[in-house]
Amino acid sequence: MAICTPGGQSDDKETSKKPKDTKFKQQKLPAWQPILTAGTVLPAFFAIGIAFIPLGIALLVTSNGVMEKVIDYTFCYDKSDTSSTCASKLESLGTNVSGHVCYCEVTFTLDEDFPKDVYMYYGLSNYYQNHRRYVRSRDDNQIHGDTVSASTLNSDCEPYRTKYISSSDSRPIAPCGAIANSLFNDSIAVEFSSSENISLIATGIAWFSDKQDKFNNPPSWNGFTNPPNWNDKYVYNLSSEANNNGYINEDLIVWMRTAALPNFRKLYRKINHVGTFAERLPKGNYKLMVDYAYPVTSFDGKKSIILTNTSWLGGKNPFLGIAYIVTGCLCVLLGVVFLVIHIKYGKKFDEAEEVIGIKNF
Repeated sequence: MAICTPGGQSDDKETSKKPKDTKFKQQKLPAWQPILTAGTVLPAFFAIGIAFIPLGIALLVTSNGVMEKVIDYTFCYDKSDTSSTCASKLESLGTNVSGHVCYCEVTFTLDEDFPKDVYMYYGLSNYYQNHRRYVRSRDDNQIHGDTVSASTLNSDCEPYRTKYISSSDSRPIAPCGAIANSLFNDSIAVEFSSSENISLIATGIAWFSDKQDKFNNPPSWNGFTNPPNWNDKYVYNLSSEANNNGYINEDLIVWMRTAALPNFRKLYRKINHVGTFAERLPKGNYKLMVDYAYPVTSFDGKKSIILTNTSWLGGKNPFLGIAYIVTGCLCVLLGVVFLVIHIKYGKKFDEAEEVIGIKNF
């Protein structure tokens, strides 16, 4: 109980909310504010320009040195019926029909040698893998190899969480979700000069961290069924290679890493550089042989195959080099403009001090 003094003051010492009287807490620390003058700004503009322009040229030359060939096969003609395209045949079946495969061939020419290593990508356009519900439609615990059941699968996988085998038999899907259900399933082979098939490598195309950490096979596949659009293919027979089957199948892993933009490409195969192709992919005539099963015309999309090699900078992408060159040129241009203004209208620093009274501060 507090005892009051004759003056009415309490013996309890009130706690002060005033910060301690230190330079830090009272915001009295010394500060430095640069004064931008012609002597500091102009050299900065010219230095940035002189540094960025040659760097941008080097990046652009490196990017242009990367060889790339894009083959659009969206509307390739059915080999058994050359009057109609595979796209029209799949479209006539409707978007809900899966399992139909159309065979087509596309010829193309490489005008120059592609030095190794050469990679094969598939490209899709107008395909929004970045849709919020699509991105969430997966179960990371399931593809990690954890033991899951129909009741513990992620609800975001709906409507591809379970599938009715019969009117009384509903089973969980492996792997569940819209991403896995829409797995790219065209099969592609390449032939050189109508005589020699090019050997393609299906492993080593996924991120190492994905295959080692994020994707693992469960102890058992019992009780699970396949996604609706996979027709008669199951996750445990995606490949004949044991180390590339199930959830660790690299085609599946590559597809499950969703793209940020509607036009994207994903690594499909690596060229096996042996025999005729030991050092390069030689110039000449080639044939693309496609088992066409992936419909894209229903959403105005397109499909393509990209053959390319890489440089120390990565794949072919001139944007970075152009950005550096444009930025460098703008800096030099602004530097020249400001220099002319300074020479024509500027005053000496001492005169400016007298005018604005800087010394008084």
